[in-house]
Amino acid sequence: MYKTAIKQLADAFGDKLSLSAALRKTHGHDESSHTGKSPDAVLFAHTTDDVALAVKICAANTMPIIAYGAGTSLEGQIIPTRGGLTVDMSHMNRVLQVNCADMDVRVEAGITREDLNRHLRDQGLFFPIDPGANCTLGGMVATRASGTNAVRYGTMREQLLSLKVVTANGDIIETGTRARKSAAGYDLTHLFAGSEGTLGITTEISLRVHGIPEMLSAGVCRFPSLKAAVDTAITTIQMGLPISRIELMDELSIQAVNAHSKTTYPEAPTLFLEFSGSSLSVADQIRSFEEIALDMGGSDIEFANTQEAINALWHARHNILYATKALAPTKSTITTDICVPISELATCMMETRKDIEQSGLLATILGHVGDGNFHTIILVDEENPAEANKATALNVAMVERALKLGGTCTGEHGIGLGKREFLQQEKASAIPLMQTIKNALDPKGIMNPGKIF
Repeated sequence: MYKTAIKQLADAFGDKLSLSAALRKTHGHDESSHTGKSPDAVLFAHTTDDVALAVKICAANTMPIIAYGAGTSLEGQIIPTRGGLTVDMSHMNRVLQVNCADMDVRVEAGITREDLNRHLRDQGLFFPIDPGANCTLGGMVATRASGTNAVRYGTMREQLLSLKVVTANGDIIETGTRARKSAAGYDLTHLFAGSEGTLGITTEISLRVHGIPEMLSAGVCRFPSLKAAVDTAITTIQMGLPISRIELMDELSIQAVNAHSKTTYPEAPTLFLEFSGSSLSVADQIRSFEEIALDMGGSDIEFANTQEAINALWHARHNILYATKALAPTKSTITTDICVPISELATCMMETRKDIEQSGLLATILGHVGDGNFHTIILVDEENPAEANKATALNVAMVERALKLGGTCTGEHGIGLGKREFLQQEKASAIPLMQTIKNALDPKGIMNPGKIF
């Protein structure tokens, strides 16, 4: 279908371009349950100029182009539904500049968050956004990623200073500067952030980093009910405790983790927490949290201060998707993601748990409850129409409830393929303007077509 474009790409890039069926297949799906599709070709870009030339060739031939990071997206963002060229950014993985005095860095889009933190560690700095998976920074910009540290440090949006972007006609632009604030013109940095590759391809990123705290202490606390755990989280935030992370896993999540990771956590709704700061302030924060938790019926409160023990605690949380899959290996998973004002969180989660029980499906509930964001991972036999319909109904009910409570259809996973209809509900009055922006910046519709709209 795109023979002329592929020949031009092959002439321009040689061995950097692959037409291997196996390689194309691996670049045609992500971690979601959405049906994959192979691109027509895969380009391993090494420079911004590579990306710009590829975009120009694709634009001249009206060939779709999709950026690919680590393939960890959860709503089908990197699936080339109309074929075309996938640009693999994994070779663009350098740290270009570290400015310790200003606490900012410049990186290429293909570097992963774990590699960046390994590079920063010896300089007493770290990058706080932690979605769980070892994502690339470019992918995290594209989906405006969040994660377990968002309650203290904010999301990817709060870390961004500037982006180098290749636009849909192959131009290279810089959206901002290293300054911590600016009132100069349109905020293009945050226009491209969260656009899921539909407006341009990010190749370099300037972002804020933070000092490694003097002390970290991570812990767990069990509760007699899901509501008690949620209420504890809400009260902790409302009282202004400077908590770094506060994550919830329900009883089934703990069962799944124990089976998958060979741990022996008591099977009850559990909060996973982390405090940071000076040793005195951390001790004071823990005492305050314990008072709140005990009043809510919390028990088995345990805190760890060594990095090894802390890593073991968070390993369980970060592997919950795979642990849930292991509960029924022959079934697929549907991951959901909504966010509501924290005052509505308990209502939303309790109603969701009720819906799950009435459906008869297996589904874990977990969440970044400190900022009102939570997920369910639904196990479903997609060959069983009755189960598939129930899973779809669960997802729809969650989103509609979130919207009624003043929330959003996605706190961090993005729209991609899976939530396009919900975006229409949530942003109905703004959709025409969004489409106008898309058409203006990508008139040929080549940038990751079919996503968001």
